[in-house]
Amino acid sequence: MNFAGRNLDLNRCHVMGVLNVTPDSFSDGGRFNQRDVALAHAERMVADGASFIDVGGESTRPGAAPVSVQQELDRVCPVIEALAGNLEAVISVDTSTPEVMAEAVRLGAGLINDVRALQRPGALAVAAQAGVPVCLMHMQGQPDTMQEAPQYRQVVTDVSHFLMARVQAAREAGVPAEGLLLDPGFGFGKTLAHNLALLRELDQLRVLGYPLLVGMSRKSMLGQITGREVDDRLPASLAAATIAAIKGAAIIRVHDVRETVDAVRVVAAMEDAGL
Repeated sequence: MNFAGRNLDLNRCHVMGVLNVTPDSFSDGGRFNQRDVALAHAERMVADGASFIDVGGESTRPGAAPVSVQQELDRVCPVIEALAGNLEAVISVDTSTPEVMAEAVRLGAGLINDVRALQRPGALAVAAQAGVPVCLMHMQGQPDTMQEAPQYRQVVTDVSHFLMARVQAAREAGVPAEGLLLDPGFGFGKTLAHNLALLRELDQLRVLGYPLLVGMSRKSMLGQITGREVDDRLPASLAAATIAAIKGAAIIRVHDVRETVDAVRVVAAMEDAGL
C-alpha cells in the first residue's frame, strides 16, 4: 500500500507507535505535547522499529471531552510538520475532524486514522480528496458515553457489518478500495467479553478483504484480565499483540514499540519457517 510515497507490504505485520499530543490521553497524556519532546519520542520509536507514527490531538479515552477544531489543529499540525521532514516512517493522523485531516495530509501525513470511520460531516469528501489511505474503525457510541452499557447481538458480525457499510460509503465517496484499512475498535464501546471475542475471531475480520489495524496496548481490557495498572501492562500488551499478529493483523498500534517489534519478528520468523 502506498502511503504518500512510501510503499509498505501489508502482508507483513508492522508496528505503529502512538504519539498523543494531548493533555488527557489515558496512558501518556501531557507527556509529548511539546513539539521538540514529541519529535524526540517519535525518533526513538522509529529507531526501535516503528513503521508508522500515529499523531493524535483529541483524546478518545472513555469519558473524554471533545476539543475544538482549532485546539486540535494547534496540537497536531506543528508536530506532523516536524515529523514529516525528519522521519523515515509513515506519519498517521489520528483524527475524525475533516479540517485536521486536510491540513495534516498537506503537511505530510500519509494515513488518516479515524475512530469514527469518516462519519463526521465533510469527512468522506476530505478523505476522498486527500489521496492517502484511510483506516475506518468501529466504535459504538461516542467516547464520553461508549462504555456505559455496550450491547451487541453478535459482536463479530455486528462489527463486520458496520465496517463494510463504512467501506461502501467511503468507496462511493471516491476513496479507492486499495486505500482502505479496517480496525475493529478494541475498547471502543465494548465489554471485556466483546473484546476477547473480537481478538479470538480476528482472522474472520481479515476475510473481509482489507488490511487490519488493531490497538490493544495498555487498554483497560488488559487491566481487567491482569489486575494491573496502566503503566504495568506491558506483558499483557505483548501477549495481545502476538495473538493479533498470528491472526493476520497488518498494523499493531502500541505505546511500547521496541518490545512489540521483537514479538512481531518472532511471529514473522515462525511464518517464514512454515510453522
